[in-house]
Amino acid sequence: QVRLVESGGESVQAGGSLRLSCAASGLTYSGNCMGWFRQAPGKEREGVARIYTGDGVTVYAESVKGRFTISQDNAKATVYLQMNRLKPEDTAMYYCALRVGLCGTWYSASWRYWGQGSQVTVSS
Repeated sequence: QVRLVESGGESVQAGGSLRLSCAASGLTYSGNCMGWFRQAPGKEREGVARIYTGDGVTVYAESVKGRFTISQDNAKATVYLQMNRLKPEDTAMYYCALRVGLCGTWYSASWRYWGQGSQVTVSS
């Protein structure tokens, strides 16, 4: 059974930093796409950052470029999202997801497995 277990969500002040973690199990980690999505109240789910586990190539949403960094530890089959200079607009439920084989789109239906979600709240 494939599992994506998230951790690290909490409340922080604007300008602060936070790191989310997502541990994958139940499948071959290498050769897939791992990503982070977020959904704020009243808004659609949006892609934040993704990484191809095979070569480490990353893609970021324009809204988080320069502030967020996605990285991975292949030995631990874990992906991280380092969030710096957080803004109130970053407040959302953050979801880890895995797409099998390819890493070229944010299209939600293409991402087969999802974590349970981690709440990130940024106050001003």
